Amino acid sequence: MLNRQGRPSQAGDSGLHSIKTFTGNRALEQVEPLLFEIGRLEATGVDLDEPAAFTPRLGGLVRKDGIGLPGLSEPETMRHFVRLSQKNYAIDTGIFPLGSCTMKHNPRLNEAMARLPGFADIHPLQPQSTVQGALDLIAQLKDWLKELTGMPDVDMTPKAGAHGELSGMMAIKAAIIAKGEAATRTVVLVPESAHGTNPATAALIGFTVKPVPARENGLVHVDDVKALLGPDIAAIMLTNPNTCGLFEKDIVAIADAVHAAGAFFYCDGANFNAIVGKVRPGDLGVDAMHINLHKTFSTPHGGGGPGAGPVVLSDRLAAFAPLPLLEKNGNSFALCESEKTAEARGAHPYGRITAFQGQMGMFVRAFAYMLSHGADGMRQASEDAVLNANYIRAGLRDLMSQPFGDKPCMHEALFDDQWLKETGVTTLDFAKAMIDEGFHPMTMYFPLVVHGAMLIEPTESESKASLDLFVAALRDLAMAAKAGDTERFTQAPRLAPRRRLDETLAARKPVLKWVPPTPLSEAAE
Repeated sequence: MLNRQGRPSQAGDSGLHSIKTFTGNRALEQVEPLLFEIGRLEATGVDLDEPAAFTPRLGGLVRKDGIGLPGLSEPETMRHFVRLSQKNYAIDTGIFPLGSCTMKHNPRLNEAMARLPGFADIHPLQPQSTVQGALDLIAQLKDWLKELTGMPDVDMTPKAGAHGELSGMMAIKAAIIAKGEAATRTVVLVPESAHGTNPATAALIGFTVKPVPARENGLVHVDDVKALLGPDIAAIMLTNPNTCGLFEKDIVAIADAVHAAGAFFYCDGANFNAIVGKVRPGDLGVDAMHINLHKTFSTPHGGGGPGAGPVVLSDRLAAFAPLPLLEKNGNSFALCESEKTAEARGAHPYGRITAFQGQMGMFVRAFAYMLSHGADGMRQASEDAVLNANYIRAGLRDLMSQPFGDKPCMHEALFDDQWLKETGVTTLDFAKAMIDEGFHPMTMYFPLVVHGAMLIEPTESESKASLDLFVAALRDLAMAAKAGDTERFTQAPRLAPRRRLDETLAARKPVLKWVPPTPLSEAAE
């Protein structure tokens, strides 16, 4: 007899999960307790000499008791963190189909380049004469970004996509102030399908946010934008391709209308990876757009950093880019750190967005990706990302419903929960069941304009074989849900190291301190 994967089934497969072991381990699936449960206060992986006599400068803040952190020997430490890593799902484990997050393979060539001497071991406070190679790389990366986007300038300093978004909007605010319109242009238009950072960024720097509705086809219509334009509008923040995985076909008309009203056009560039080498945002009328280097040019995905989110700027905004400004003087490069010096040269920087010059390691990785792919390779990456998303959409469309009809998508395929009605299975249940099949779930319940959204982005990294297995697994789950096998879903995940968790409760009431469990004898009393 063959199992679902076509391999011979082992006798007793159905009862494997109930087998008990003395250790709790299940062969290579090993239980790993918390560090506080296995560590010892007297243990440490290093030997530290007692410090010489000194007078502390902390006054009454000097610690009087031990710090109370458990320690492990070096082998125990290695095993602890290796075992924890084996419980993680990662892009190096399998397909990571998060829509809107773009989890793609990071070529190891990029990692090797980022570790080269002269890149990995430099410091932002070194004399600029000693880091000319690094500054040259930043300048060349800027040139590639300008060429790919059709924009005249780039602010390289932001540390993440949302940070770049903030920098671009601050440049827009600085331009409005320079025009003497700060008191009147106070409103930013944001489509209802936008990334959550868009309205947050606008509100953070003092703008009032007004939503723009999406029509039944998932797109923003130019007439809806025109109806909201007036002397109070500072900018519109539009994502293209949008978060429904669709290209905003009215984008040029929208940009023209926004400019005619005296406002600016900010494009959320989080999905630029779908159009690199195919469309230049500058040709569409964009004034500012951030670029997530991890999503577009394959640097490691955030998780708290380090990241990089350069923001490209049009002629209307280039003068307001923040410090430091990278300049070339003959055959050498220099960073202009002074507002007064910059203003003497015709620039009007709004200040600084970060302490230094950006994330050097991310710049090296992104530039290595560009050089290894070339212009044609990056264009093909975009085409493959769109092809892969449509391959998944075509493979599931007869079983799973699409909110905006059966039409081609861009880099991500969007489904809703209409097909799950009356099955007793929710979007969350379906996603949890994917874990038992060895897949990370797709993005759920986003974009918010779609009820029970399931947003799948395979990226260009996946082979046809990888996509075929993924589609087959989701088809099997979909057919099981429609056949009434609700237990497979409501109890999922059943095979993960931990069963279903209440993520909402964990986020709202996090337990940040470990407390030893009450001994059983005391609990009984």
